[in-house]
Amino acid sequence: MTTPYLGNPKYTIEVLQKYGFVFQKRFGQNFLIDTHVLDRIISASEITKDDFVLEIGPGIGTMTQYLAEAAREVTAVEIDDALIPILKDTLKEWDNVTVLHGDILKTDICKIAEEKNQGRPIKVVANLPYYITTPIIMGLFESHVPVSSITVMVQKEVADRMQTGPGSKEYGALSLAVQYYAEPKIVANVPPNCFMPRPKVGSAVICLTRHQNPPVTTLDEKLMFRLIRASFNQRRKTLSNSLKNSQELPYSREEVEAAITECGLPLNIRGEALTLEQFARLSDCFVKLNK
Repeated sequence: MTTPYLGNPKYTIEVLQKYGFVFQKRFGQNFLIDTHVLDRIISASEITKDDFVLEIGPGIGTMTQYLAEAAREVTAVEIDDALIPILKDTLKEWDNVTVLHGDILKTDICKIAEEKNQGRPIKVVANLPYYITTPIIMGLFESHVPVSSITVMVQKEVADRMQTGPGSKEYGALSLAVQYYAEPKIVANVPPNCFMPRPKVGSAVICLTRHQNPPVTTLDEKLMFRLIRASFNQRRKTLSNSLKNSQELPYSREEVEAAITECGLPLNIRGEALTLEQFARLSDCFVKLNK
């Protein structure tokens, strides 16, 4: 093998210098330079030679090399023009990798899954910049792309939010949305010195294993998520005030209070105290009251 593994910082620096690469703040670029963390990501995502993997934001190809060794085939989607020639170089020894130059939010992932994996569920692995974590993860879930798991490196605080339950200050709309679609599990905490350049905050690897069926059923999934968002938009307010004041919801104070009471909840409860199950029931109460 003539291409060196990029998990070693020395080789990462050599590649960056060779191409005169400049880090782009707008893409939130932080390249992983720790082989132990790379090994943890591969083992947490349980990738085998039967798997097709979609990698989001391969950077210079550090994790892509590891994925290519573990998986049957990898497609990596990279937005930064300057990284495309670098990826051609660093991945030239792997014939099971395709690099797509584009924005993941505008990429037809269902089409990729169909072409590369005959429509069977794919595995997604990514090192995501903080500002775009939520749209990418929710986009994958909400568009019903066939995904069996998403293993991502995110800001530690975001990973905590995805995994937490009612009553904690991290609990919010993201916690409920992720837990509706998947089982979240933090598999590694990653300090800033594992990246180049060093981010200002700690990161974590979280594995989201897609539920075969959501853990709760509701008559109107979209309404449930509108209620959830409204409940946390003004989290210091009571649930009834948050729902009544929401621009997204058409309900009067009387309707809001009737639905909350119908669910057996006190009128002074806050949204942050409700479980996913309780939000599903509340949504059903609104549906029934408006029939």
